Amino acid sequence: MKKFEFISAAAKRAYLALPEDIQKQFGTDLNAVQQGYDPFSTHKVLTESVGPGAIELIENGSPAYRAVYCVKYLDTVFVLHAFEKTTNGVDQKEMDTAAKRYKEMKTRVDAERKREKANARRRK
Repeated sequence: MKKFEFISAAAKRAYLALPEDIQKQFGTDLNAVQQGYDPFSTHKVLTESVGPGAIELIENGSPAYRAVYCVKYLDTVFVLHAFEKTTNGVDQKEMDTAAKRYKEMKTRVDAERKREKANARRRK
């Protein structure tokens, strides 16, 4: 089973600001992803706007909600962002936040990989 992590305290706060029923729904999706399954909710790939491996969970309605995660690195489901959708089109401010947190995640992933390589060399 994959690990689970909010990329930052701000990402966790954003997720916890969602209504409880949406948290549960997206939580069920993220749990499925941890176990290697596809999410149950509608979802789409955000490679172009956020980064490779970024996925958006979608709950349409009035209001609509989104959660953005990435499961491509370190065998971990990283939650990058969650928000209430306020526009009919792309909510650029929210996508920019997700992209910024994606970069933070990549910095951490790269540092962890570097550490692992150094440790592997030391063990030889």
